[in-house]
Amino acid sequence: MSTTPAPQGLLSPALLWTTVGSSVLIFLGAFESLAVTTIMPTVSRELDGQALYALAFSATLAASIVGTVAGGFWADRAGPARPLLAGILVFLVGLVLSGSAAHMEVFVVGRFFQGLGSGAINVALYVVVARLYPASLHPRIFGLFATVWLIPSLIGPVLAGLIADTLSWHWVFLGVGVLVLIAAGAIIPSVLTLLRMPEHGADATSSRWIVPLSLVAAVGVLGVSLAGELGPLAWPVAVGALGVAFVALRPLFPRGTFRAARGMPAAIALRGVVASAFFAVEAFQPLLFQERFDYQPWAAGLILTVGGVAWAVSSEVQGRLGDRVGHEATLRLGTVLAVTGLLWQLTTTLLWLAPPIAAIGWLVAGVGMGLIYPRVSTVVLAHSAPGEQGFNSGAMSIADLAGAASSIAIAGLLFSAFGGVEGAGFTAVFVLGAALVLLTLPVAWRVRAQP
Repeated sequence: MSTTPAPQGLLSPALLWTTVGSSVLIFLGAFESLAVTTIMPTVSRELDGQALYALAFSATLAASIVGTVAGGFWADRAGPARPLLAGILVFLVGLVLSGSAAHMEVFVVGRFFQGLGSGAINVALYVVVARLYPASLHPRIFGLFATVWLIPSLIGPVLAGLIADTLSWHWVFLGVGVLVLIAAGAIIPSVLTLLRMPEHGADATSSRWIVPLSLVAAVGVLGVSLAGELGPLAWPVAVGALGVAFVALRPLFPRGTFRAARGMPAAIALRGVVASAFFAVEAFQPLLFQERFDYQPWAAGLILTVGGVAWAVSSEVQGRLGDRVGHEATLRLGTVLAVTGLLWQLTTTLLWLAPPIAAIGWLVAGVGMGLIYPRVSTVVLAHSAPGEQGFNSGAMSIADLAGAASSIAIAGLLFSAFGGVEGAGFTAVFVLGAALVLLTLPVAWRVRAQP
């Protein structure tokens, strides 16, 4: 619950710079993540780092899990101001290391620090919202966060490529570092306000084992991500790594999450499962269009733009609707739309339907995701006491990270096992996505908006 008088809007004087600074930080984190995908072939070539290519991505993901858990634990114990500042500092260190790297090993270390910092920043910002924004504004601020997270999917790859071509790939990281400093300056007044607030301290949800467990979970997720490079050992390693991650992750979630207990556990489970389904299919959509219909890469990638725009618009609309449409109804509608969109994708793949028809399904799925993500965030905070906000927000982010990373890795293994582009590989991947998204239907009906 907010401890300040209720402002009238996100850009009211009391919240203006918090909204601006938070949104810019989220935008830059998303931009950096997408920009790396565009420039990695150049970085790998210049630094002679082909052997560490996959690790440059996986290290960031694994570090994000650790940063999210550590940042949430710290926020519950001492408030969000200190983990937010620490996360910004660590993120900056990572940007400088990667941007100035002359060797691939240094670049990977920088990527690790970027993941560590971004994980702490994201979870700390959720707690900032809980402390400074009234509950009535939560759908709007989380809708805004979703929108600024998705904007880089529209402009990030092109902008990163232009920077790399006209200046140097180094400036993709160093330039973001300068902008992070500006965003940090905008949010400083909020940090000072938070430092003056009394803290309630962490409750029993936090323990001394939580950060070590996050390290084990990160190693498990990393193992699943890298299993595809192990040839005949791929499936045994992937299954073993999934088992390790599952055991380590359980204590990092509220009790009942893995069985979708009614209320907040079901909300977190819903977000994790829908992320697993959506991102597994998304990863193979452009490849399907390129291989089956001979589309150019830029044209094949347009379907991702369709989904991103639909997600952003939907997030903004649900934010403006606010409490006029209940959280439970919004989540159920979003889930039905996500299920419809992903089943549509499976159907178009089985019937070899034209890409524009597939794009309709992806638009529907994007609308569903735009309804689900902000409202899950709102429900989680509504169920969280002040000493639990970091832990519960961290669990929500980990559900995204671990679910999406694991499902994409398993999709890759299925794609190879069923013959890739020359066999039934695409069908196997889309069946996986459809099976996962169908699991969200019973889960969505177990979410309760209030404790």
